[in-house]
Amino acid sequence: MRFKHMLYYSLKVFISALVIVSVSEVAKRSSLFGALIASLPLTSLLAILWMYKDNVETKKIAQLSQSIFWFVLPSLAFFLAFPFLLTKGLSFWVSLGASATLTIVIYFVMLWILKAFNITIM
Repeated sequence: MRFKHMLYYSLKVFISALVIVSVSEVAKRSSLFGALIASLPLTSLLAILWMYKDNVETKKIAQLSQSIFWFVLPSLAFFLAFPFLLTKGLSFWVSLGASATLTIVIYFVMLWILKAFNITIM
């Protein structure tokens, strides 16, 4: 039974990694198609599928989906800030760090807003 579990876990890791590598390889050839694939909620879909396959109760899957919605909104700030900073001449790493920091701050702002409106995410 342990071998079967490890094989299943390895399959999950392989498929998940394959999706990420595929996006980066497609993006090298076409930023349009790379962006299209990357904008799909592939990570979320994989997580939801793996949870369903693992017989996680649907209430937990629904909670994950709703939480993802609330956290996607602040993550959009990264995709505005990062290219803006790069085009203003900041280095890659400074732009990446500043954009990631901004996104983290906005995550906390989102949590505060949700709490203010009594919206709980699990």
